[in-house]
Amino acid sequence: MEFFINFLYIQPAHMKSGFFFFAFLFLGLLILPFTVTIAQEVQDEILTYRIKTKDGNEFIGQIILEDEEKIVLETEKFGEISIRKSDIQSRTLLSSSQVVNGQLWFENPQATRYFFSPNGYGIKPGETYYQNVWVFFNQFTFGITENFSFSAGMVPLFLFAGAPTPVWLNPKFSIPVVKDKYNVGAGALLGTVIGGGGAFGVLYGVNTIGNRDKNFTLGLGWGFSDGRIASSPTVSLSGMVRTGPKGYFLTENYIISTGFDTFGLLSLGGRRLISNVGLDYGLIIPIMTLGDGFFFAVPWLGFTVPIGKK
Repeated sequence: MEFFINFLYIQPAHMKSGFFFFAFLFLGLLILPFTVTIAQEVQDEILTYRIKTKDGNEFIGQIILEDEEKIVLETEKFGEISIRKSDIQSRTLLSSSQVVNGQLWFENPQATRYFFSPNGYGIKPGETYYQNVWVFFNQFTFGITENFSFSAGMVPLFLFAGAPTPVWLNPKFSIPVVKDKYNVGAGALLGTVIGGGGAFGVLYGVNTIGNRDKNFTLGLGWGFSDGRIASSPTVSLSGMVRTGPKGYFLTENYIISTGFDTFGLLSLGGRRLISNVGLDYGLIIPIMTLGDGFFFAVPWLGFTVPIGKK
């Protein structure tokens, strides 16, 4: 005991230096994981740009040098390239999800819908897109808030000798339950026929699993017409899978009960991204009572154009 007391009091300088050594070592071990994390975050925040030149070329990469006359871009395909600023038409900052293996993956112009039916995602406030199917079907969709949008559409049959014209509104609420993994939505298609007929529409709810590039949706909808609502819901099962920088596989399927009979509609096709325009194509296949002995399919052709962004 006496030796221990003497050790504490006779060698204070050694003890202090040892204490500080171990204190700094412990502190260093504590800080190291945070340093690695911060370094990783800085690495993840490398900015990627899309540079369009006036002669029609396009380059994707990181700007490693910039002065008053030029920028030097580090690209995966061409290495370092120098571009004069006078030759640049546009410079766009890209998100990390838009660049895959050095290729630009165009943003889906209609990530909130399949061919026609909606999913649980909503469009951003201030965004607008126009959808057209086979010339006659026309619809505009507007983003109001992060969770609310509405659409307005018509089939302009009045152009043909003043024929009755269907018009509709489609308010929709979208709620992200787990961001980019699980969304729910609810809305209504509220329509009427100008020049003949009464009110019609669908009240619906949807559950979407997956992100905006790969998802599947289960939906239930109750149709109504002239104040009467269907006793049985229409069931929908739809899917969207990205296949590459400019392509998607789409499917949209329904089980419909009229109260007298039940039949199905299957659809298979895709979406091709041409710059910021989405071209949808596919086949709609009615499934009637088994054993009818005949088969036919109706082609689907439409496009979607973003026309406004906040």
